[in-house]
Amino acid sequence: MPLFDMLSQILTNALGPFGPVIAVGGLGVVVVLLAVAMMMREKNDPMAKLGNVGREGTVEKTKGDAKKDKLRRASSNEKLEKYKGFLEPKSAEDLSSMQLKLMQAGYQSRDAVRAFYLAQVAFGIVGLIVGLSYFIFALGPENATTQQTVMWVLGPGAAGYFLPKYWITRRVETRKEEIINGFPDSLDMMLVCVEAGQSLDQSIIRVAKELRASYPSLADEYEIVAHEMKAGKDKSTVLSDMGERCGVSDVSSFVTVMNQSTTFGTPIADALRVYSAEMRDKRVMRAEEAANKLPTKMTLATMMLTVPPLLLILVSPSVVNITQISQ
Repeated sequence: MPLFDMLSQILTNALGPFGPVIAVGGLGVVVVLLAVAMMMREKNDPMAKLGNVGREGTVEKTKGDAKKDKLRRASSNEKLEKYKGFLEPKSAEDLSSMQLKLMQAGYQSRDAVRAFYLAQVAFGIVGLIVGLSYFIFALGPENATTQQTVMWVLGPGAAGYFLPKYWITRRVETRKEEIINGFPDSLDMMLVCVEAGQSLDQSIIRVAKELRASYPSLADEYEIVAHEMKAGKDKSTVLSDMGERCGVSDVSSFVTVMNQSTTFGTPIADALRVYSAEMRDKRVMRAEEAANKLPTKMTLATMMLTVPPLLLILVSPSVVNITQISQ
C-alpha cells in the first residue's frame, strides 16, 4: 500500500525508527483522553437536581431506615449515573434492544447496559496496551511495515472491544439452550403441583426450587415470575415479560396458552397436561433430528481419519515391491 508506506516513511524520518509505533500509540491516547473529557463534561439531570433539593428539605431518617435504603441502592448504578451519556446509546431503540439482549443473557440489573459498554471500552484499552507492548518488546518495530504495525497494535484493541459482545452472544445462546432443555420437565412438575391442589403461584415457587440444581437459568426466570406475582403485578403481564426475557418460542407459546386459559376460564391443569405432552414430543423430535444429523457430520471426519491410513496399509506393500523390481 503506497499510502501506508509513505506515511511510515514520513513518521520514520520525523520521529525515528519508532515513529509509526509512537503515532499509533499517541492516537490511542488521544482517543482515550477525548472519551474521558466527554464523560467529565456530562451535564447533570435537572430531575436529579430537584430530587436533591427535595431530599435536603426532608426530615432526617432514622438509623434503621437509612440502613435499609443503603442496602436497596447497594449497586454500581449511582457511580455510573454521571457517565450515562457516554455509556448508553443515544437512541431509545438501541437502548431497549441492548437491554433485552442483556436480559436474555441473564443480566437483570438496571446498570447492565452501562456495565457492558464500560467493559467494551476497558477491554479495548487493555488490548491496545497489550498489543503495543508486545509489538515493541517482542517483535521489534525496526523491520515491521505499517500494515504489520497497525495489525499488531490495533488488532488486540479491536479484539478486546468486541470480546464483551461475543461473550453476551454466546451467553444468550447457552441460556436459551438450557431453557429449552429444562422447560418440558418444569411443565411436568408444575402439572403435578397443580393437580396436587397448589395454586399456580405456589407451583411456580416449588418448580423454581426443584430446578435450581439442574437448570439454574430457568429457575431464575420462575423466581422472577413468583416475586412479581407476589408484588401484585398482573399475571398475564408477568408471564408475557417472562416470554420476552427468555426469547424462546416454547416459552412464548406457553405464555399464550396460560393467558388464553385465564381469559376463557378453562382449568389450568388441562392446559398444562396438553402442553406438557406436546413439549415432551417436541423434545423427542429434537433428539431424533440431532441423531439424524450425526452421520452426516461424522462423514468428513471418518474419511480424513480412516481412508489415508487404509490406503497406506494397502498400497505400501505394492509400492515397495514395484520399487524393488524396478531396481
